[in-house]
Amino acid sequence: MPLTAPGKLWQWLAPRLHALVLLPTVLVLGSSPFLLMGRRLRENASVWDVTHVYLGLLLVPLSILLLYYCLSGGRARQFFPLFAPSGLISDLKGLVTGKLPKGGGSGLFSLLEGGCVLLLTATALTGFGWFLTEGGTEALSWRGWHKDLGLAFFIALIMHLLAAVSHLLDFLKS
Repeated sequence: MPLTAPGKLWQWLAPRLHALVLLPTVLVLGSSPFLLMGRRLRENASVWDVTHVYLGLLLVPLSILLLYYCLSGGRARQFFPLFAPSGLISDLKGLVTGKLPKGGGSGLFSLLEGGCVLLLTATALTGFGWFLTEGGTEALSWRGWHKDLGLAFFIALIMHLLAAVSHLLDFLKS
């Protein structure tokens, strides 16, 4: 059966999602310490505020697509190994004995990757909620949730980077 146009687009897009999410995520996180926003984006908003808001809006569909990718094609068991915990249990037992988990498979590193995708999506969606309620009384609630999830995502992302470096060092050692 020939692929439809959306099928061809997905076939092209899916392997590139990680890279497509990376640049706006780095710029959004990099602009976060410089934000001066409360209920709304000010008329004289700084370049940091504008960059954060509009790249954050771009991350809404990108993060949802990345989450869909992680859940489709049998990958849910890889990125969310709570559904098939044997690799996760093996990695946790290894940690107790001082052995670092291996990359790939359905272990601790994969759970960390899946958690990062969930936190990115939740952060993007709460940012979108904040954007939609701009100027309203609910905006500050959305802002609070967005900031909390953004911090959790940032911490998970640092752990993901450390895991990737660990995996790379393990690869180079063998």
